[in-house]
Parts: sequence; structure tokens; C-alpha cells
Amino acid sequence: MKKCYINGVGCVSAQKTFGDGFLDEIIVNKDNNILEISQPDYKEFIAPAAGRRMAKGVKNGIVASAMALKEAGLEQPDAIITGTGMGCVVDSEKFLKAILDNNEEFLTPTSFIQSTHNTVGGQIALGLQCKAYNFTYVNGAVSFESALIDAQLQIEEGEANAVLTGGVEEAGEATMHFLEIKGNIKSKGQPDYDVLTSTSKGSVFSEGAVFFVLSGDKQQTTYAELKDVAIYNILEKEEVEGKLKDFLKHNNLDISDIDAVVLGYNGDVEFDAYYNELAKNKLSNIPQLYYKHLSGEYNTASAFGLWLASQVVKKQHVPSEVLINSIGKKEYRNIVLYNQYQGKDHSFTLVSKC
Repeated sequence: MKKCYINGVGCVSAQKTFGDGFLDEIIVNKDNNILEISQPDYKEFIAPAAGRRMAKGVKNGIVASAMALKEAGLEQPDAIITGTGMGCVVDSEKFLKAILDNNEEFLTPTSFIQSTHNTVGGQIALGLQCKAYNFTYVNGAVSFESALIDAQLQIEEGEANAVLTGGVEEAGEATMHFLEIKGNIKSKGQPDYDVLTSTSKGSVFSEGAVFFVLSGDKQQTTYAELKDVAIYNILEKEEVEGKLKDFLKHNNLDISDIDAVVLGYNGDVEFDAYYNELAKNKLSNIPQLYYKHLSGEYNTASAFGLWLASQVVKKQHVPSEVLINSIGKKEYRNIVLYNQYQGKDHSFTLVSKC
């Protein structure tokens, strides 16, 4: 089977991640329960007339995918695979509001059509005039990982050689309000937004788009090799360590072979215990990284985590702002990512230096 390499990345997030640097200018949040996205110059990627008709999730997806393709030197991918947990929620909100405002009469279908989860993948394909395999996974907090597994299988089985794969999420005002009422988002004005020291439930939310060009061929722009991805629906805290060991064993590795672990801490005191179970035990002597204090939480935030891990492997440098502990390594060869959301949708991802 072919190996799977990450040859290009594109990231639009709450940080200024759309240039050539690697977290050179970090925006630290202390006051907001929902992080605003750091907007790129959309005019460089999308005609202004077209951009005005697009939802921000679509625009961010197009920009992130364009950056990844440009870096990989690829004009046409063999497949486009997208993961999204909630799709284009802003247009969904518009359509639902129109239903209420118009008493379910005289509705135009535009917002409904643009609200479907596969809108981002479809718009990217239209822009590229790409008629290849195009699939969108909607699978909660493992939507992005589901897309990764499909892309890796496409490459390993020889069905495609270069696959554009990413995760996209957008924040709708009404949706964020409902999630705050439910307790998924920390209350506005709450004092403990710091991810690692939080003593309250909920997390700081955001939105973003991260795309990768995965290929069976290694090239100059290659970041790392995507070795493996595993997902689980529900795990108890005491089961995570065993699943991690099984995951590593499947890749002929042991915990001692791991040079860093990227953990999805999001400041929810109830569910961050899953990460503590690993961090304070089997992974206590390994460099530990986190990222949701920079990206915010959302269904496909783990794509930002993979972007971070890929950058670390390629540049062999870990910014101090993402370190949990003070342990360092001379070389970062194998990095494992572990993410879960509210005790469900657990995932392990392994990237290695080529």
C-alpha cells in the first residue's frame, strides 16, 4: 500500500495562520466566550461579486483549500473530501427565521440550498472545475477524522494520488446563543476562560477552515506522513489508555516512541479529565501540546490540531504558547493527537517525520 503524505496546508482560524509563518503572532483570548475569526483578504481568492453571495464558512473553506493546493503545487486534486459537524449554519438560521417571519409561506429556497453540509465541497469543486470524487462527512466531532480516513484509503488503495481534505465550521449567532444556554459554551463575562486552569463547564467556541493536500508522493513541500487515524464513539476515561496502546501497537510503536502528544483540552472541567488521565500518567514524560486556547472549540477543531502537529514535524519547533509541560525533545519524529468532545467522538491521529 502507498504511504500518505501531507504536502500542503491551508488554515483560516482565530489566529493569523494564513501566511508562511508558524504562530508568529498569537492572539491571546481573555475576554470572549466566542472567538472571532482572523479574516484573510478574500479578494485574493474570490471575486468580490461572488464573495458577497457566499457564507463565511464557504469563503473560509475556499481560501484554506486554495492555500493548501498552491503550497502543494497542485492544480486539480483527484478527490475533494470535507468534514463538517454543522455545515453552513448561518444560512440554516436565515431559512428557519424566514419560516417563522413569513408564517411558513412565500419562502425562497436560496438559503436552504446554500445551508446544506456539502456546500463547501461543492463550491470548491465548482471553482476548480473539478469533477472528481467529492464527499462530505457529517459525523459530529470526528467529521474531519472521517474525511481523513476516507482520503487515506483512497491513496493507499490507489484510487487517487492527491486528495484535498479538510474540516470546516462556521459560527451562527443564534446557534452560538443556544449552545451557550445549553452550557456547551461558557457564559459571557465568565472569569475563567483559560483552558488549562478552568473550573467551569463549557468551552470557548469559534469557527475555522483547515485543508490539507494528501498525496501518495513525497515532495519538497511535504510536512509529514499521515500514518494512521482511529475513531471511537464512546469511551470511559479508564479505557483511553488501553485504546492508545492498541493504536500505537497497530503502528509498531510504543509510548516511549512518541515524541509529543497534542491534546484537545478545551476548558470544560467535566470532560478535560479524559486528557488528564493520559497527561498525568502514561504521557507524563512526553512533551504535551494543546491548541484550543488558540483555535477555540468547534466540531472540526481537531483539523487545527493536525495543522499544528504538521508544522511541528516539518519545522522541528514547538512555540512556547502551545506547551503544557516544560519537556522538550531534540527531534520530533512521531506525534500523536488525541481529541474527544463531551466524552464522545474520540480520535487518535498519528503523524511522523518523513
